[in-house]
Amino acid sequence: MQQALPYRTWLPAAGGPPPGEKDAISNINGDIDSSESATSVEKLVSEKAVIVFGRSGCCMCHVVKRLLLGHGVNPAIYEVDEQDEAALIDQLSGIIGVEEGKDGRPQFPAVFVGGKLFGGLERVMATHISEHKA
Repeated sequence: MQQALPYRTWLPAAGGPPPGEKDAISNINGDIDSSESATSVEKLVSEKAVIVFGRSGCCMCHVVKRLLLGHGVNPAIYEVDEQDEAALIDQLSGIIGVEEGKDGRPQFPAVFVGGKLFGGLERVMATHISEHKA
């Protein structure tokens, strides 16, 4: 029987991201509820051509990154800890204009292209498959 992979990834001995990925990874440290953090999330979405929001150590975020890299896109990755996840989803909902109580709130991993929500893993995979069929 196969053994499951751990949810959290192991950090390299130096304690930082692997070489070459240092500029592409941003982690949220501390309180995400501050207005400065909300402004910085809006700024990231508007400034980055492609940005992926996901949970720290999430394997699906890694899959999205690899699919995008396969298409020649080098996305910025924004990882969030579990305790800050709800606050970030609220901020992202505010960016895309989702009203409270309605469906359509972003789920992780969430991919933003050109400042607009592109979708999640399913949308990236569907785009990847449809491009290979053509």
